[in-house]
Amino acid sequence: MVDGNTSREQLLETLRSVDTQTLITMALIVLIAYVLGRVITILLLKLSEKLSHTGRIKVELVIPIIKFVIYLIAFYFIFREIFKIFGPEIFLLAGLLGAAIGFGLKDLFSDIVGGLVITFEKPYQIGDKISIGNYFGEVTDIGLRATKLFTPDANVVTAPNSLIFKETVASANYGVSEMMVVIDLYIAGESHVETAMRILWEAVVSSKYVYISKEKPVILLHKALPFYTRLRAKAYVNDLRDQFKFESDVHTRAWVEFQKKGIMAPQLHILNIPSIEEKYESDATTRRNLGANVRGLKDSK
Repeated sequence: MVDGNTSREQLLETLRSVDTQTLITMALIVLIAYVLGRVITILLLKLSEKLSHTGRIKVELVIPIIKFVIYLIAFYFIFREIFKIFGPEIFLLAGLLGAAIGFGLKDLFSDIVGGLVITFEKPYQIGDKISIGNYFGEVTDIGLRATKLFTPDANVVTAPNSLIFKETVASANYGVSEMMVVIDLYIAGESHVETAMRILWEAVVSSKYVYISKEKPVILLHKALPFYTRLRAKAYVNDLRDQFKFESDVHTRAWVEFQKKGIMAPQLHILNIPSIEEKYESDATTRRNLGANVRGLKDSK
């Protein structure tokens, strides 16, 4: 039976015997896999932008799968090289790697596992608009370690894949190009609600961005609150990238008609703010009390 010290010495001796050519070969495999994955991703993304909404989503769906297939093939060739070097001692090396992962590379390992889960379980896909943690935006890339989001403020956020194990993910469209948009308008409580609802309805259904079908109807709701009334429209856009254009279009045209019909925005209700005279008297009292306190302190000295 071989003891642990002997095995470690054999492993170290084997590591010393690894030639430079083998290391270069493994580095080249990693480099080729990375470059090939990037080139295919860029080409497919450019192709998807030339297709229809549905075609774009379908092309973007296959990008993460292709990338992970490339990485798996690269891992196979690297593992084959490692097995040639270590032979049966590969299990001892695996133990050392496990310890390394446990102590120093656990976050990286967690991100890679998260990438595999995202690719095959699909909690979200490239092209989806998602909220994860404190981030919101369109998914533009799913890599081995991180997911890239394009936010409404034109920022590119790189979120680690391991976030799916810690945070709730909400996808606004989940693999399709249509997406529901919720639009809220607030009007004064004394406004004529039926007229306002009719104007909002016409603004929504006549927008060039709206998508209406039997399964995706337009829904209007209103809710009376103490100082104002909230009008809410729920409707779909044909392309999720039109979300903000649709909102802006409906807001603009609805408020133009509101003003023509005398429907106003809620006014600011000022409560419990004293008049100027009351405020002056209050300040004078405060000053008098402060002066008395100061005199009291001087007398006590």
